[in-house]
Amino acid sequence: MKRHIITTIMLVLLCSVSLFAQASSESASAEERSITLYCYDTFSSEWGSGPTLIPLFEEETGIKVNVVSGGDAVEMLSRAIIEGDSCPADLIMGISDDQASTAYESGLFTSYDSPALEYVDDSLEFDPQHRLIPFDYGVFAFVWDSESDVPAPTCLDDLKDPVYKDKIILIDPRTSSVGLGLLMWTIDVYGEDGYLDWWKAVKENALTIADGWSSAYGLFTEGEAPIVISYTTSPVYHVLWEDSTRYQALIFPEGHHMTIESIGILESSDNKEEAEAFVDFILTEGQAETAIANSMYPANSQTELPDAYEWAPMPDRVFSMDPDYVAANIDRWTAEWTEAMIN
Repeated sequence: MKRHIITTIMLVLLCSVSLFAQASSESASAEERSITLYCYDTFSSEWGSGPTLIPLFEEETGIKVNVVSGGDAVEMLSRAIIEGDSCPADLIMGISDDQASTAYESGLFTSYDSPALEYVDDSLEFDPQHRLIPFDYGVFAFVWDSESDVPAPTCLDDLKDPVYKDKIILIDPRTSSVGLGLLMWTIDVYGEDGYLDWWKAVKENALTIADGWSSAYGLFTEGEAPIVISYTTSPVYHVLWEDSTRYQALIFPEGHHMTIESIGILESSDNKEEAEAFVDFILTEGQAETAIANSMYPANSQTELPDAYEWAPMPDRVFSMDPDYVAANIDRWTAEWTEAMIN
């Protein structure tokens, strides 16, 4: 009888050990499911969509997301290129179409045909190989504080008027995708022979040339200057969260430059399946939250947007540049800009 009891106890213990080992193995396996995301500060900041979306993604999938941010997408892409094959990231989020050729030439990215691309307009899919997958887009515009005593400019040329002395916040195109967008917007309008003349004239009216969008827009909302370069969608934030229409995007008749933001999976990633799941999530459940937090338009046409987007005017005329043309000339443009504006 004692022998039978001992045998039974041993079997129970063995089963317990087996179940514990299985549970531990499953737990370890779950812990191993993780990705590292390189992203721009706007996504990861407390007012960005990251703090809301990442916990939701982790809960739904069991995949942990390690977020690395430091500046905007230009800086994160540059960091990844320097790190090369040893880059720890599985994905990079926020690369604009203007940076596409630099991203392609790096050889860092692999193709992914997300099923969610079915709902993305063809005009936004600037990479036919889907190394860079669009998740939102925006149109650059100057945003004006309607409660200031400064009149709203009606075109780019107006910004050269002395009435705007120390009233404009610009952004450096060497360190910011928004600054780069403004640089290309002026090339769209004035051509390569005339864009620097605009910058030199407006420099006289600039309060500062900020390193990035966050610092520039922060100065603007703090009342340091009544005009800042941003997006047509920037007022959406203020309508949604402050119930205010004080800050207004200005539409100019000469047209505006458009930018498309994308996410890409690195070829060196050992977690491609998990990375693909994150891309699919951003292109579906994450669309509205990301677009609203970024003050952009969602790439997925099925996304429902709040009424506040009525305060995001869409220009009749929108420009974009071929990524290859940008890649062939961007170094020269920024060198010319640096000579004219800094040196």
